Amino acid sequence: MRDQKSFIFDTELRLVVLTGIKVCSLKELRAELPKVPGSSIFFHTHQEYLAHDFQRSAHYNDFARWVSQALREEALAEKLAAIDLLAFTTIRELRDAVIGTVDEYLGELDRPGYECRPEEAFHFCRSRSFVLPTGIVADDVDDFFRKVAAISHASLYFHFFEARLRLGRRTSDFSRWLTDRGRADLASAIDALNPYVRSLDELRRDIVRLGTGAPC
Repeated sequence: MRDQKSFIFDTELRLVVLTGIKVCSLKELRAELPKVPGSSIFFHTHQEYLAHDFQRSAHYNDFARWVSQALREEALAEKLAAIDLLAFTTIRELRDAVIGTVDEYLGELDRPGYECRPEEAFHFCRSRSFVLPTGIVADDVDDFFRKVAAISHASLYFHFFEARLRLGRRTSDFSRWLTDRGRADLASAIDALNPYVRSLDELRRDIVRLGTGAPC
């Protein structure tokens, strides 16, 4: 992507598979968190944001939702939901944050933890990604913002959400390319958008507005 004159939009096909690992208690969850694949940690903290029926809720990730609904540990659910995903650029850091939150809660727990019924068990999943070109190419900065308005959710998700972990930086493919094109101002404005408080439609709208100078 660096020093690439045109921006080539890619998309991503995702295949979700079970890992075969399931847990029924908080201690079991803690024991498995360091062992599961990194793609499983990413899936369970991010898959909500790719959903077309994205709804703002109290629990933005699968861990928080399960701890609340199956284990009835609402205080921990709130702590897991409050983890700032925007602060991490590696899966290792994100995994450590989830484990640290669970450890802190277990250390303060003065009663036996609840064990859910087998049918309520948490099943760790992971996703396998296949990156494909969309055929959409932007030749310059103005053309880039016109093309962003038409790309799919999967393409936006790939270039904005997954790019942070792929690049290991608090940025996106969009901002990196715009910086290389001499538009660090637009790159910084896009990096300032928090994708975790927007639906993909809202995120796309706000990116396009930045390109046209309209307020977000």
